[in-house]
Amino acid sequence: MPVLYNFGMKNFMSIYTFSLQKIVLVMKIAVITNDWLKGELQAQGLQNDVRVEWLPGPQIVPGAAAYIDLLFTYSAERISRLQALQPAIVIVNAVCITSSALPDGFIRINGWKSFLKRPITEAACNDEKIKLQAEKILSCFGKKTEWAPDVPGFITARVVSMIINEAYFALEEAVSSRDEIDTAMKLGTNYPYGPFEWSELIGPANVHQLLLKMAEPNPRYTPAALLQQEAAAP
Repeated sequence: MPVLYNFGMKNFMSIYTFSLQKIVLVMKIAVITNDWLKGELQAQGLQNDVRVEWLPGPQIVPGAAAYIDLLFTYSAERISRLQALQPAIVIVNAVCITSSALPDGFIRINGWKSFLKRPITEAACNDEKIKLQAEKILSCFGKKTEWAPDVPGFITARVVSMIINEAYFALEEAVSSRDEIDTAMKLGTNYPYGPFEWSELIGPANVHQLLLKMAEPNPRYTPAALLQQEAAAP
């Protein structure tokens, strides 16, 4: 009987220890998002050892190791609410500003529509100590982190916004129609969207805002008048 008892206890303790390890290894991440960006974030799937809480706005989630705000707006009120969630890692969808405009411990990513679904996520951060943690968090969604220059637009959003702006200039000059310009770009570059399709996805106001930031040191990025008009439309 003692032998059987010892054997049973050893097995019980092994199972108990294994269960505890599984509990400890589960990472909880809170994501502030809408349905569209939720789908893009999960385009590469979700790791099994991750539990995600989907939220409409910032709120404390007990045990959350990180908060990802895909609906981030640059305002003192929003930043204050997110700071209240620290020391958890805070990742924000902030394309048009730089890390210098954000509190310590914040990571900014390119979470614009159509960009977030890619397997590579552009990111920037002024705190080297938390970069590895941010990479681990984004890898939970199958994303590889690409640390980009900490400038407005990162890399790809800058390029696409410039293409969109040139398309608006061409439309103003009656070079071609919207549909024809979209078709020509998709056929000629193998891009997934034409410039006007991309502008509609991203939002003309977002493209316009980024171009204004880019134009501060270099006026060549000044937005086209028609883009400015559409960005101001309700």
